[in-house]
Amino acid sequence: KVKALSRSTADYTRETKSDIQRLPRNVDPALHPLERAREYKRALNAAKVERMLAKPFLASLTGHIDGIYSMAKNPWDLDQVITGSGDGELRMWSLESQETAWRAPEAHRGIVRGVCSIPGGETDRFLSAGADKLVKVWSRSEGALANDGTPEAVATYSGKHAFSAVDHHRSRPLFATGSSQVEVWDVDRSEPIANMTWGADTINSVRMNQTEVNVLASSGTDRSVVLYDLRTSS
Repeated sequence: KVKALSRSTADYTRETKSDIQRLPRNVDPALHPLERAREYKRALNAAKVERMLAKPFLASLTGHIDGIYSMAKNPWDLDQVITGSGDGELRMWSLESQETAWRAPEAHRGIVRGVCSIPGGETDRFLSAGADKLVKVWSRSEGALANDGTPEAVATYSGKHAFSAVDHHRSRPLFATGSSQVEVWDVDRSEPIANMTWGADTINSVRMNQTEVNVLASSGTDRSVVLYDLRTSS
């Protein structure tokens, strides 16, 4: 006696080429002892992927007309963010209200290359360095106002080259700038107290070490990172 097995082609044939290939599946729980563990792993992976692909957009701080080329936060005032744009404008933002708290429309003639807050939390002063070879000290409470109502700088330092970066010392009244060389300035003097160079024609960034306060780092266009010792100016 011969028995013939027959099945419908609709059970395994795809309707279109883009459909997933249909496969026979036995749903007997005895054949799938790890089904719960496998489903848990799949759910966990799906949750991770959803979290990775999420876009946690909180707010947009709009107001600059030109591109933003520098930005700094104030570690002693977490609500404060300072930005500098390509048209020479400086803005201080309030993250809580998501609005401009202070602005200087013509802070520099050209791009603002660097901004940084003065550490300590005892003052609201901050520095800005621009392509106009000037470093300026600003303050919301101490700065004077011009006739048109725009704020004026508390102090101005003039260099010989266009600045590309600025950073302030953690505790001492010193700040460093980057241009064609690294210069260290005293806030009470109009000229740099130290000039340091090491190969690179242009310095892209300078940073004061917050722990080893006598160490200064700079990066240049020649792909180098150089550490300087402020005690020996080398």
